[in-house]
Amino acid sequence: MRRSKSMFFSALVGLAVFTISANPFVAKEVKGETLYGNMATVTQDMMNRAGADANNFLHTNGNYAQTRYYPASQINTSNVKNLRPAWIFQTEIVESMETSPLVINGVMYVTTSFNHVYALDAATGSQIWHYKHKMGPITTYCCGPNNRGVAAYGDKVFMGTLDARLIALDAKTGKKVWDTQIANPELGYSETMAPTAVNGKILIGTNGGEYGIRGFVKAYDANSGRLLWTFHTTPEISVGVWAKNDATGRDMHRDIAAEKAALKKLGDPYKTVGGGVWQNPAVDLETNRIYFVAGNPSPDLDGSIRPGDNLYTNSLISVNLDTGKYVCHFQYIAHDVWDLDAVSPPILTHVKDKNGKTVKGVLHGGKTGHVYVHKADDCSLIRFSEAMVPQENMWVLPTKDGKRMLPGANGGVEWSPMTVDANLGLVYAINLHQPMTYHVESTPYPGGKLWLGGAFKVIANEEQWGNVTAVDYNTGQIRWKAKTQQPMIGGILATAGGLAFAGEGNGLFKAYDSATGNVLWQFQAGAGVNAPPSSYTVNGKQYIVVGAGGNVQLNYKRGNNIIAFTLAD
Repeated sequence: MRRSKSMFFSALVGLAVFTISANPFVAKEVKGETLYGNMATVTQDMMNRAGADANNFLHTNGNYAQTRYYPASQINTSNVKNLRPAWIFQTEIVESMETSPLVINGVMYVTTSFNHVYALDAATGSQIWHYKHKMGPITTYCCGPNNRGVAAYGDKVFMGTLDARLIALDAKTGKKVWDTQIANPELGYSETMAPTAVNGKILIGTNGGEYGIRGFVKAYDANSGRLLWTFHTTPEISVGVWAKNDATGRDMHRDIAAEKAALKKLGDPYKTVGGGVWQNPAVDLETNRIYFVAGNPSPDLDGSIRPGDNLYTNSLISVNLDTGKYVCHFQYIAHDVWDLDAVSPPILTHVKDKNGKTVKGVLHGGKTGHVYVHKADDCSLIRFSEAMVPQENMWVLPTKDGKRMLPGANGGVEWSPMTVDANLGLVYAINLHQPMTYHVESTPYPGGKLWLGGAFKVIANEEQWGNVTAVDYNTGQIRWKAKTQQPMIGGILATAGGLAFAGEGNGLFKAYDSATGNVLWQFQAGAGVNAPPSSYTVNGKQYIVVGAGGNVQLNYKRGNNIIAFTLAD
């Protein structure tokens, strides 16, 4: 039995931080049976073709491009009103749920908080096996004990854990095959992201940007767990170019002279400057490159003890898949002192450049409320979208007494994955609006303990809300916007049926017309629907599946349900 000795919770922004010591490109619709081999073993060829597989959901974000677009239209705008629960599975853990279900040849794999994995019959919801991870003696993590899912490759599934381990399980039995220590949890490292499996490698980043870690992405051998390469998101020279403006050209009011003086006194802060990688990389097998984003610098709000641009925090980064060697980056906010970090997973799709030429592009949704559109070859910025949430008083510097700025630290897209319908040229994002004040208080590096350098405080008497927004990524213009009662966090899915699915903290799970934003269907799940939906087809029936377990970060109602929907007979 696991006994909690200590737990810290900061309710200033709904940011939950825990320390526990314990003893124990465009897809086409495919019909019929699977086209790509024996699904009992997940081959690389199947993974490569996942974007066109209308039976399965093989990646956390649907495919290597991370479009979260499911190429089946059995459920569509004309019949979605007939969507009903097909089955509901209740997990053992009643806690925040952020898992993105994978479905492979009729078997579904889901995870829960505290690192449980379930294999389910995707047609009935019946349990096949259940794995419970035994935590190590120290577990330190931010924003809830979440887990966002597994990766599948060969005959194994892979999960990162809160005590900073990577484990491989037999996909048929749930028995552990190997496990390896990724980093030291006593120094603030933990894992909540789903791994990415590609070409015999398992890729995984790290949490810990609130604890003074040095961020990274690592690649492991899928068969043995052997470390293949490490890319640190904070290079030994992290100073950068002393950027004065953000990605949109706005002045960030930096005191460059004071920072340069601090650099002479303190040295380069790269060893503790953060840059956690919260979400999956997108993979381009044609160029043999991956694209991911790195989060905030540490400490979050106090820039006085981390002089310079704090590379490559708050950046889109591309590295070589085989070696981890740096290729390019683009930094959105240098020397961030607002925790408006880059966390939502990037998406690969073809876009129009500034001259109207179609090129390979990368999309990223920021906590600033912008969708950023990049050239994939050099990471350069083509355009940014209209703001999807209010922006006020940017970039006012935090003070001891607090300064109001919008967005707040829980703002814009957050970690929620976006989705693309390339046929419409639209990217869909869910957003948060939660007004805050920013407070700074300088403290030295505490050695693996919470290190915010101040606080962000929710302004209690101001309205909080969210929205679902469709953005034309070739122009940056907002096509439509649907307001929600509460700030949105979790993720969104688009389908060939002309639909976009997303859930809310009040328990509502909705289907939107992806062309207009009209709500065509909704279901009350009884707990916060704050996880990314998936879709799959079994025995000729298309299903939509989502977790309803609430959210720690925004304190949405907890639950333990995995709900699969299909059309009523």
